[in-house]
Amino acid sequence: MTPTLSRRKLLQSSALAAAATALPSFAEPKAETGKPSPIRLGLCSYTFRNFTRAQMIPFLKQLHISELNAKDVKDHLPTDPTQEQAAVDDYKANGIHLHAAGAIYFRKNEEADVRAQFEYVKRAGIPVIVAGDPTPETLPKIESFAKEYDIRIAIHNHGPEDKLWPSPLDILKDIKGLDQRIGCCIDVGHTVRAGTDVVEAIRAVGPRLFNMHMKDLASFTDKESQVSVGAGKMPVREIFQALIITGYKGFVDLEYEIKADDPMPGVIESIAYQRGVLTGLGYTTSA
Repeated sequence: MTPTLSRRKLLQSSALAAAATALPSFAEPKAETGKPSPIRLGLCSYTFRNFTRAQMIPFLKQLHISELNAKDVKDHLPTDPTQEQAAVDDYKANGIHLHAAGAIYFRKNEEADVRAQFEYVKRAGIPVIVAGDPTPETLPKIESFAKEYDIRIAIHNHGPEDKLWPSPLDILKDIKGLDQRIGCCIDVGHTVRAGTDVVEAIRAVGPRLFNMHMKDLASFTDKESQVSVGAGKMPVREIFQALIITGYKGFVDLEYEIKADDPMPGVIESIAYQRGVLTGLGYTTSA
């Protein structure tokens, strides 16, 4: 099932309704000031992991989302150079910008393997690698390539199951002495499940925050309780405010991991809710 958006106003009206009903303080959202939102919304292609690139691109257009965090799943961003170039050309022709790639896994602490990941991202012209599982032992090698390629590394925390970096604060401890190109991707869902205040984590990571994965949970202790953004307990408004205060320049990428065979209803609700929160904060949004 692939729901469609017949009019641009659908997202706008849904956004205002979401913001007005989900948060008490947004009962009467402020009118837009005309000032563009400092928060830039994107989407993780993993959300559409059961769909091909040709199917995903129309979804992005329906959502008025032009920023993509691409992953080597289906044919979204293949590692084969020829196929990868075809994907890059396809996105460009459709007005879609690739701002990050990942999660990318550094499975070997070997120069050839690490370089291959950087070459993959360089070919696509992507400035940020969302790193899934680098160990502290691999960081010096990764750091040297980050300098050589001038590509930033955003280490992704994975919650209490992650024995190395359950929280962004754990990542921060291990990267403090490294090059400023080594930073964090805060996954808000995994962060709260690790018992970390996500707003405080944003403030602590500060300029080393290179990417954000947005999701929502009905329970901060249950990984399987993911819901559409705005339907759970995630403090979205406070997250956006913290990002604005800290001067975050990256993207907030929706990673909707449930209902993989029919994600669009939840994705529409999630994007609309985030736009509604931004509208309530007094900003204009892209849709």
